[in-house]
Amino acid sequence: MNVKFDEKGLVPAIIQDAETMEVLTLAYMNEKSLEKTLETGETWFFSRSRQELWHKGATSGNTQSVVSIQYDCDQDTVLVLVNPRGHACHTGAVSCFSKGGLERPPSMKDYQILSTLEKVILERKQERQEGAYTSYLFEKGVDKILKKVGEEAAEVIIAAKNRDHEELKWETADLLYHLQVLLVEQGLPFKEVLRTLEERHKDRS
Repeated sequence: MNVKFDEKGLVPAIIQDAETMEVLTLAYMNEKSLEKTLETGETWFFSRSRQELWHKGATSGNTQSVVSIQYDCDQDTVLVLVNPRGHACHTGAVSCFSKGGLERPPSMKDYQILSTLEKVILERKQERQEGAYTSYLFEKGVDKILKKVGEEAAEVIIAAKNRDHEELKWETADLLYHLQVLLVEQGLPFKEVLRTLEERHKDRS
């Protein structure tokens, strides 16, 4: 890649979730870390404080699988789209840009939490974390999950009949969560549901 490194041999790297488009972190790469990122398909950076290369997730397991790498019009900044495994920030947050400032548009924020929720559910299915409610649902199997979907759907109906917006909000969130668990159990990515909605919208417009 024809990237322009600064006088210290570094280039800023913006790391962005390829699915939700949420900016996860800003790090720095030198020529070697960029090469290793291209070679391995996972993000490598250069630590300015430790003055050494570091492989994102090497110790925590929160690796980032590279989808694409681009540079800006001046060729002095790179944009790395990734599929993250776990959180990006050392604080445990999904993104390093999770505090302060103006709120993101609700539509984008809502989409991102749905995608994040799906990833957490997938992790619970694979790792079966002890004491986690989601892991418990997978251990009990599809019949238990279907029962919960039915129960939550009924609660949504009751809340709507009661004209209780607060109750309806919470019950709808519970229903969406259990639907996501069901989709993961069935091996159906949530984005396939979104694509179906998009196709229906195109057919009717």
